[in-house]
Amino acid sequence: MPERLSPHHDGSPLHVSTQAPALGEVVRVRLRVPDTFGPLRWVGTRSNPNREPRFDEAVRLPDGGTGAPGAAGVADGWQWWEAAVEVENPVHGYRWLLVGGDGRQHWLNQAGLSSVEVRDHDDFRLVAHAPAPEWAASSVMYQVFPDRFAKSDAAPFERLREETKLPDWAIPAEWTDQLDPVPPGRSAQFYGGDLDGVREHLDHLEAIGINLLYLTPFFPARSNHRYDASTFDHVDPLLGGDEALVRLVEAAHARGIRVIGDLTSNHSGDAHEWFRAAQADPAAPERAFYYLHDDGTYESWLGVPSLPKFDWKSRELRRRFIDGPDSVVARFLAPPFNLDGWRIDVANMTGRLGDEDLNEQVRLTIRATMLDVNADTILLGESTNDAASDFQGDAWHGAMTYTPLTRPLWSWLQQPGSPAGGGIGFALARVPTFTGGEFVAAHQRFAAGFPWRTRVATMNALDTHDTPRFATSALPGTVPVAFGLAVTLPGIPVVWAGDEFGLTGIDGEASRTPIPWGSEGSADVAPVLETYRSLVALRRAHPVLATGGIRWLAVGDDAVAFVRESAEETLLVFAARAASTLSFETAALPLGSALSARSDAAAVAFGDAGLATSDGSTTLSATGPSFAGWVLPGVSTPAW
Repeated sequence: MPERLSPHHDGSPLHVSTQAPALGEVVRVRLRVPDTFGPLRWVGTRSNPNREPRFDEAVRLPDGGTGAPGAAGVADGWQWWEAAVEVENPVHGYRWLLVGGDGRQHWLNQAGLSSVEVRDHDDFRLVAHAPAPEWAASSVMYQVFPDRFAKSDAAPFERLREETKLPDWAIPAEWTDQLDPVPPGRSAQFYGGDLDGVREHLDHLEAIGINLLYLTPFFPARSNHRYDASTFDHVDPLLGGDEALVRLVEAAHARGIRVIGDLTSNHSGDAHEWFRAAQADPAAPERAFYYLHDDGTYESWLGVPSLPKFDWKSRELRRRFIDGPDSVVARFLAPPFNLDGWRIDVANMTGRLGDEDLNEQVRLTIRATMLDVNADTILLGESTNDAASDFQGDAWHGAMTYTPLTRPLWSWLQQPGSPAGGGIGFALARVPTFTGGEFVAAHQRFAAGFPWRTRVATMNALDTHDTPRFATSALPGTVPVAFGLAVTLPGIPVVWAGDEFGLTGIDGEASRTPIPWGSEGSADVAPVLETYRSLVALRRAHPVLATGGIRWLAVGDDAVAFVRESAEETLLVFAARAASTLSFETAALPLGSALSARSDAAAVAFGDAGLATSDGSTTLSATGPSFAGWVLPGVSTPAW
């Protein structure tokens, strides 16, 4: 039996009159109710301004926006209701209440429809803080780990090696050498990739369709990952120095590619000039930058001594690092560097230790500095578990997190019992096995904690430099399914450099493999590369995938289906990990009556799965792992 239609609302422009309300502004919000849902006695919103509930009654719109004769307020089988909600707090939560003709209450929030009262945590949210830049939601991100991406023709590494001026920590490696997973090689093995190497391969990024480049740290350090910075004053000479970063950003911008950097707001390296000054002189101002104890010990990230933790009570630390035009945050966003934003490492732990919690102060200060220097910049924060409490729109525009997409997707599409080492965060380092229903339930549970506009700027990563590569243990044929979902679900799709080459790795360190340049045309790499190119092209060709709403249509053990929708366009998405069929009411789709007569009314956007309609039901089918999309008209709705 096809799954039944349900009332629907999300935070997209189809249902909310503005994505950037001001405090005190009255925002109109809309609810769609299937005409088959039954009679309604009362419809409206329940807000919670100043933590005190308030109810606003909705009105049924006079027609569905088509102007055609028929039942009032009905368009394509849907009733449209509208309520006015005043934004009384910077983050204003609301949910819908529907009272049936029998007096039964139905609550609708981001977690779905419920017949019992629901939690504020999952409410829809209107956010009056300054929004993310307009380009954020339409970005496709490419993550580069500089040491392993490419060596330039200039190759500072080779020159310094010839002059025996490599730093004492570095263990030189040739580009084709195997990774050394055992310390000290694990963090000291040095391949010599540099920023000019990235610049010389921008053609590759452009051919894939990338428009946002994320560089892991480029500051001098004592490791290949550089999360242990020894200074924030300049770019590592091993990467080409300040001039190489300027050249890279200028060249990327000329191609329409923005560039963001990576900052460690939780810690520095133990070789950092600030930390060494703090250890050398108890009277030094830098002493207050860290949690140094009288016995010579100090607080560090997860007890790792090379990563001493910052104490954000220090005003001088804030001034040097995050606050004002002379800070590190500001300097690299301003000319001549002109970065387009920052990803903040370990954002979840920043400013937190025991009974101290300065996280909010730190993130607000970072964003205030960015707004002063260049408001058209993005701020992303790493929070690998449930990130929602910190990501309510006050500072972070989006999250680098694994809970809404990465872990649920792995659990659906990885081989049963797969290992999951590295930083992906699975319990006991094993991937649990999910059905399609469990994947969707986990995805919705964690996504429900975010305001809509945070959700569309959150990173949809299959993997990163901290995790095993997805392809390592993926079910056969499911890489296109996984990346297809990354580009079609709300959020910023992420390509971790090397995924498009089909690289594998059993943990975060093993996934940092040097890119095998020259293999792009090989029989193993070419099909994977083409998959990434074509799926990014799908994303870039359909703006609805960046800002449109989402509505789940059908879910089975082996397949899921949903639509991304706006007034201009609808994209029907079908993802299957094995041979399967899904059915739902054709009335769930725009022009459902036309589809009932002609299934070719849906234009194929991607893939070769089957679509058939009969007796008011639409069936999607696959003979094996499959990802497919069809283009349909936009949703008929009254003009705002």
